[in-house]
Amino acid sequence: MKAFIYVGGKIDPDFITEHPKGDDLTVAADSGIRNAQLLGDHIDIAVGDFDSFPERDIPEDAEIVRLRPEKDLTDSQVAVEIALERGAESFVIIGGLSGRLDHTLANLSILEDLTARTHYAIMTDGVSRVHFINGGSALIGRSGFKYFSLIAATDIAKGVSIEGAKYPLKNARLSRRNGGFATSNEIDGNCALISVKKGALFIIESRDA
Repeated sequence: MKAFIYVGGKIDPDFITEHPKGDDLTVAADSGIRNAQLLGDHIDIAVGDFDSFPERDIPEDAEIVRLRPEKDLTDSQVAVEIALERGAESFVIIGGLSGRLDHTLANLSILEDLTARTHYAIMTDGVSRVHFINGGSALIGRSGFKYFSLIAATDIAKGVSIEGAKYPLKNARLSRRNGGFATSNEIDGNCALISVKKGALFIIESRDA
């Protein structure tokens, strides 16, 4: 089952092409409810302490999971955990990439955690779309995101290769502390294949806002 997790932060709905279908589970975390509504997506579960979205405006047919303001996990993390408990195997996280930097970094760590638990996940706000791989490969297709960049997420990423792009790489080494990135590349055909033999990468598709 696929889960759509809606979190806070500004989104550009015109460039978000991912929408739930059929039996997909939809979970909105606090102000992420507003993003789900902006996209016209149905909400199955609303999660949060509702300090940034009034509980009275939650759709009547949504299940409500109320959280205390004092908690160890963020609303977004709790939303993901609930989806996992309900049987989700892959995730689309919408929002979470703008606003407070601490929240953005915390949200990106969710991608790392889900990958470590062998779940596929992406995060998008319509300006950027983020994938995370730890070893292995990812295929990204031509879309409304003109550019893509690689950011090392471990001290060293070894055997980094890019095929099908304007600036290809073969068995490159990226260091997190110095030159751990390959930015503003472009897909040359219909798709690009990114692979890394050892280490982890954030793959960030983006466009000029």
